[in-house]
Amino acid sequence: MREDIRAGGEAARRLAEGVALRDVLDAADPGAWLALDVGTRAWVAHRMLPTRAEVEGRRGWFSALRRPDALAEPRLALALCHGDGRVREAALGPAARCPALLPLVVVRAADWVAPVRDRAREVLRAVLDPDAALTLAPLILLVGRRGRGDFGVDLLDEVLRRAPSERLALLFTHPDRAVRRFAHRLAVAEGHLSPAALARAAARDVDPVVQDLCTEAALAAVPENGRENGVDEDVLEALLGARGPRVRSAGVTALRRAGQPGRAEGFLPDRSGLVRACARYVVRQSGGDPSAWYRRRCAEPGDPALPPGAVAGLAECGERTDAESLSALLGHPAPGVRARAVAGLRALDVTDVPRLRALLDDPAPGVVRETTVALLASARSLDDAWLMGRLAAGRPRHVRVAAFRLLDARGGLVRLRAAVALLDDPDVRLRHWAGQSVQGWHATADVPPGSVEVGELLDQGRHLFSEYVLKRRKWEAGVGG
Repeated sequence: MREDIRAGGEAARRLAEGVALRDVLDAADPGAWLALDVGTRAWVAHRMLPTRAEVEGRRGWFSALRRPDALAEPRLALALCHGDGRVREAALGPAARCPALLPLVVVRAADWVAPVRDRAREVLRAVLDPDAALTLAPLILLVGRRGRGDFGVDLLDEVLRRAPSERLALLFTHPDRAVRRFAHRLAVAEGHLSPAALARAAARDVDPVVQDLCTEAALAAVPENGRENGVDEDVLEALLGARGPRVRSAGVTALRRAGQPGRAEGFLPDRSGLVRACARYVVRQSGGDPSAWYRRRCAEPGDPALPPGAVAGLAECGERTDAESLSALLGHPAPGVRARAVAGLRALDVTDVPRLRALLDDPAPGVVRETTVALLASARSLDDAWLMGRLAAGRPRHVRVAAFRLLDARGGLVRLRAAVALLDDPDVRLRHWAGQSVQGWHATADVPPGSVEVGELLDQGRHLFSEYVLKRRKWEAGVGG
């Protein structure tokens, strides 16, 4: 907020110097107008504006602002943001004839002073046509979140409801998600979009609100147990092909209602856990057995076409007896399959420490990350010298991170030894993490009291402590200062 005020104050200063509005701020950014509004008043309050004559001889800019009818566009913009409500109100009439200043009229329509607010609303109602509505929609919706901002939103709704549907369609792909939400809600309420178009909109948009809104409206047209004029096919194909898992899962669930439950089997190995869960539901409802399907799919450990989602699915609905199948996949050529196999074993609470330890040297970072998580609970059973060797600078970064994470989890002297070893590491993030580990270290029961090594290690990290804290850490370890 402070940065916005500072930027608005700088914009006000330049406007007072006569710089054109288009050169001062980005008119397409609604936040810039709000920043200008509050920044102008903050600037005046801190006497950041020049006080010498700049507009009308030597009368000063304050005098000029009290005659908004005589002002050019930059000064009129300042008048619309002035701290005196009478100045803001007087500036609204000339602003109505200046399209570039309509955003500030929108801001004034939510003004805290009733006469200013009422006058701004009169002006806004008179000038807001469909073209202006398309341009001002982001700012109107942003101001609408404020108190007294509902007038602009209601007026925008009124204007766009009267506009041709093709004009509203221009907002469906607007970069501002609030605008897209507003436009799609209006389109659904007015019935501007067909079910297939709604499904395509849900599949295209990345905003979950738009996805849910359009998906629900599209699925309302899917008939029960059958097709009707082929509409459901268009809807389902768009939903099932969506990139977003929320939309795709809704399409999978709708397969049962559309009388096509057999197609859900193809989504059992989906990359999304949500989609896999919906697919399993549909398969079960139609009498199928997802667990058996996953077991058959994962029965060939060397199958290069095995999707990682099938491995994850087996762990999600399998039993501990399926751990053997998952263990066989730890050597699969695809990194995604190996990573999902490790995660699956962890989900089934099966930890084969010797086999998993070997995966800490895997070339795929994703595999090493999953392996590290699986081994954290067994960190104390790992050879600390073996892990320390993997902190060497020549090792891949993901291997070094995994080794330090496991050494840090061991605690005690091993943790301190590993952290101090990285205090001068060239990797900034590892060095920072190591420093935090040293600062948070405390002697535990397994640290030999009076250990000389502990004292030496703490001295190497002396720069991380105050003298008092360093002595306290040493005292806890039974080491003299």
